[in-house]
Amino acid sequence: MLSLLKIRNLALVDELVWEPGPGFLSITGETGAGKSVIMGSISLALGDRADKSVIRSGANQCSLEAVFSLPDASAINQRLEDAGVPPCEQGELLIRRVITPTSNRQFINNTPVTLSLLRHISSGLVDMHHPDSPRSLTSRERQLALLDAFAGAESQVSSYENAYQVWLRARRERIELELSEAANERELDFLRHQIDEIEQAAFTQQEVNTLEERWQRARNASRLQDAAAPIPALLGDDDQAVLPRLRLAVRRAHELERLDPSAAAWLKPLTEAVEGLDDVYAEAQEYLNSLSSDPLERTQLEERVSLFDTLRRKYGQDFEAICAHLDSCRRKLSALENREEHLNKLQEVEQAAHADMLRAAKALSAKRSKAAPQLEKNFLVHAEHLGFRQAIFDVQLNALQEPGPRGAEEVEFLFGPNPGEPLKPLRLIASGGELARVLLALKSALAKQDDTPLLVFDEIDANVGGEIARAVGMKMLELGRNHQVIAITHFPQVASLASHHFLISKRVVDGRSISVLTEVTGRARISEIMRMLGSSGPAAEAHARDLLRPCTPTANPTSKSESRVKSRR
Repeated sequence: MLSLLKIRNLALVDELVWEPGPGFLSITGETGAGKSVIMGSISLALGDRADKSVIRSGANQCSLEAVFSLPDASAINQRLEDAGVPPCEQGELLIRRVITPTSNRQFINNTPVTLSLLRHISSGLVDMHHPDSPRSLTSRERQLALLDAFAGAESQVSSYENAYQVWLRARRERIELELSEAANERELDFLRHQIDEIEQAAFTQQEVNTLEERWQRARNASRLQDAAAPIPALLGDDDQAVLPRLRLAVRRAHELERLDPSAAAWLKPLTEAVEGLDDVYAEAQEYLNSLSSDPLERTQLEERVSLFDTLRRKYGQDFEAICAHLDSCRRKLSALENREEHLNKLQEVEQAAHADMLRAAKALSAKRSKAAPQLEKNFLVHAEHLGFRQAIFDVQLNALQEPGPRGAEEVEFLFGPNPGEPLKPLRLIASGGELARVLLALKSALAKQDDTPLLVFDEIDANVGGEIARAVGMKMLELGRNHQVIAITHFPQVASLASHHFLISKRVVDGRSISVLTEVTGRARISEIMRMLGSSGPAAEAHARDLLRPCTPTANPTSKSESRVKSRR
C-alpha cells in the first residue's frame, strides 16, 4: 500500500506529509481546493511526465516522495536487480521525483533512474480510475486478462504462451528456409567458388612457413651467389685454404702427442676446430648449391606469394584463418546441400510444437470456459447492489481460426442494463456513470484475484444518484478489505463509508493560496458531511450522523495503522 506521500511546492501545495493507512480512504473538498494534486502526485510517482507548470509559483523546484509498503517485494526486487537498482529494504519501495524548470530527476531507493525505468518498476502498484479511464475495460485484451485472473489460470496462460513462442520460432525457421531457395542457389555457388579457390591453391603450413624466405632468395640469387661462393673456397677448395692447413696441423699434433703426452691438452681444441669448420664448409657448399637463378622457379615462387596474399585479403590474415574459413564454408555448403533433409526436420519440429500449443490452448480454453459462468454470476451479484437489478452480463468466448498470442479464443464482455434490450459490448455503452459502476462490479468480483495493492478512484461516482452513490461507497468499502482504496468524491454517501476521511481545503496565508490536507474525525467529519449534503441544522446533522453510523471508527486514533497527515504553513 501507499504508506507515505510527501509533496513540496507542487501546484497549490506548499508542504504536505501524508501517511495514508490501509482500507478505504476518502478525500473530499470544495471544487478547486486541490484534490487533483493528490491524484497528480501519485501519477508523477508512477512515472507520468511533468513540466515546469506544476512548480508552485515563486519556487525554483518541486518534489514528491512516495513510499510503498509491499507484503511481498520479490517481484519488484527482481525488476530492481535486473536494472541494477538496490532492492527494497524491509519491503519498502521509495520513489522520489524532483522537477525544476529545466530538468526532471527521478530516484528509486535513492538511486537515479530513467523515467521509462520508473514506469516499468512501478507498473502494477496502483490502479487509477477517473470518469474516462473505465474505457480501458472495453479492450478485449484487458477483458481476457480479467477473465484469466478470475479463473486462476496463471499456470495455463504461462504454459500456453511458452508453447506459442516455441511454435512461432519453429514456424519462422521453416518459412525462412522455404523462402530462401533463390538466395540459397546464389549462396551455394559462392560457397563452392570459395572452397575451390582455397583447395586448388593447395597451400600447406610448411610451404607457407618458408614461402616468403624462398621467394626473397630466388629474387636475390645472383647477389647471394657472389657473396657465398668465396666461403667454400677459403675453407677447403683452394690450395691456400684453411682446412687443409689445419688438417696438416692436426696430423703433426698427433705425432707430437706420441712423443710428449702433455701435448694432448691443446690437441683437442684444435681437433674440434677442424671438425666445426668441416661442418661450416659443408653447409656453405650446400647453401651455394641451393641458390638457383632459374627464372622459371623465381616466377613460380612469385606467383605463389601473390596467390597467398590474395587468399589472405579475402579469407583471413594468416594460414590458420584461411583454413578456418574453408571449414566454415564446407559446413555451410553441407547444410545447404542437405536442405531437404533439414527442411523435413524443421517441419517435424514445427508440427510437434503446434501439437503442444494446441494442447496448451485446450487446457487454457477449458479453464476459461469453466470460469466464465461463475464470473457472470459474481458480477451480477455486485451489479445488483449498484442498481442494475435486472441486468444481464455475458462473458462471450469467440473461437479464433488459429490460436493467437493469448490463446485459442478472444473474449467480449456483453452487458444489458435494461430488460428487453439487446446485449451490447462494453465499448458501446455511452454512459460514463454506467460504465463506472460496471468497473466497480468487476473489481468487486475480482477483488481476491486482483493483486494491485492500491486502487484510486477519482470521482467515478459522478452522474449517479444518491442511493446508487451509497452502493458505490459500499463496494469501495468491500474492496478496502483486500486493497488500499483511495476515493476522491463529492458524494457524502461515499465519503461517510470510508475508514478514514480527509478534507483538502484552500487557505490564504501571508497573501498566498495554499492547499491543506487534514483528516477529519468526530465533529469535524460531521460538519464536512453536512457541507457535502448542502444543508445545515439539526435535521442535516442527524442525517450526517446516520450516514456515518455504519463505519464509526473503533480503532485507537493513535494506532500505527491509522492514517496521519501533516500540512505545514
